[in-house]
Amino acid sequence: AATITSLRGARDCVSPITTFDVSRCQSKTAGQVPSAWLEPASSLTRHARWWNSASQMMLLATAEALEQRRDFAPDVAVIGTTSGGMAFGEAFFRSLGQPASNREAARWVFGYPPQRPTLDALQHFGFEAPVRTFSNACASGTNAIGHAAALIRSGQADRVLCGGYDALCELVFAGFDALRASTGSKCRPFDRDRTGLALGEGAAILLLESVASARAADIPILAEITGYGASTDNHHLTQPNPDGSGPRRAMENALASAGRHGSEVDYINAHGTATPFNDACEARAIADICPQAAVSSTKGQMGHSLGAAGAIEAAFCILAMNEEFLPANLHYQAPDVGTALDIVANTIRATRPTCVLSNSLGFGGANATVVIETCRP
Repeated sequence: AATITSLRGARDCVSPITTFDVSRCQSKTAGQVPSAWLEPASSLTRHARWWNSASQMMLLATAEALEQRRDFAPDVAVIGTTSGGMAFGEAFFRSLGQPASNREAARWVFGYPPQRPTLDALQHFGFEAPVRTFSNACASGTNAIGHAAALIRSGQADRVLCGGYDALCELVFAGFDALRASTGSKCRPFDRDRTGLALGEGAAILLLESVASARAADIPILAEITGYGASTDNHHLTQPNPDGSGPRRAMENALASAGRHGSEVDYINAHGTATPFNDACEARAIADICPQAAVSSTKGQMGHSLGAAGAIEAAFCILAMNEEFLPANLHYQAPDVGTALDIVANTIRATRPTCVLSNSLGFGGANATVVIETCRP
C-alpha cells in the first residue's frame, strides 16, 4: 500500500544518509528503507534481530509475496543481488585491526555471502528449493526474473520464487561517490541538466508459475512475463557503448522472444540512472525500437538499488498495469539534446498499459530487458 501511494503521489523518497558517515562525500542522500519498516521481521522470527538488513528485507518481501499465494512452494529460487551482506563484510574486516577479538565476528562472516539473505528467507518458510544467485551488476534483478520465466517456459520448473535485493553499505556508496557518478542534488533521469544517480536499497519478490497452473488454482494473474533478452556490449568497465547497441540488443531479444514488435509497447520503465552516458545510450536504443512508447525512470523516486533495481522496477510495472497509471519521471525540467522521448514528466499519467518493457543496464556492459503484459486470453 505504501509503494502504490508513493508511486501515485510521485513522491521523492530519497533522504539524507543516517547509517554511516558521508561528510567527506559529494553525495549525502539515498533511497533508504526506514528501520521501522524492518521491525516486523523480528515478529516473524526471533533470529531476525541478528540478521543484516538485506536478510530482513528478503524475509519481509517474501512474506508479502506469499500472502498472494499461501500454498506456493517453489521448485527453485532465482535471486539477483550485487552486494549481499556487504555491510557485515565491512564490519568483519574492520574488526581485524582491533586489539581484541570481536564476539560478533562469526555472525558477520556467516551473514556476508550474497546467497545468505535468500537462504534465511527460504529456511524460515520451510522451503528446500535450490538457490541460483545472479550477480552481474545492475542487470542482476532483471536477469533473475528473465531466467525464472525461461525455466517455467522450458518446463524445467513449475514454480519459481524470483526477484532481487540489495542493502546500502558504506563501501558501495563511497565507491560510486569516488567515481563521481552520484549526485549532490536531485536525481533527474533523462533531464538535460542531470548530475548523477542517487543510490537506494530494497527487495522485491515475484512468484512465477505457468498460466495453466495459475488458472487451475483459480488465482488472480497480475501479469505475464512474456519475453526476456540479455546482451553484453564489452565496451568499458563502467561506461556503456554510446551507440546504444547493448540495450538495443537486449530489447530486441526480449521483444523477439515475446513475439512482439516495438510498436506494440505502451510503456518502458527505463534504467535511467541520471548519469550522462547511461541516459544517452538508453535513450538512443529506445528511440530506435519503441519511439512511441511512454518512458519514465522511477530512480528519481527511490534511488538506484543496484541488483534489486530490476526486480523492484518490474514490480512497479505490474502495479502500474493493475492500478492503471504510468509512474512519473521526477525532477524532469528539460529534454536532453538530441532525444525526443515521450517522458512521463513529474506526475503520473492515467492509462492502462498492456505491454511494457523493464530495462536494466549494468557495469561491464551487462544489459537485460523483460517484457511484461496483461495476461493473454
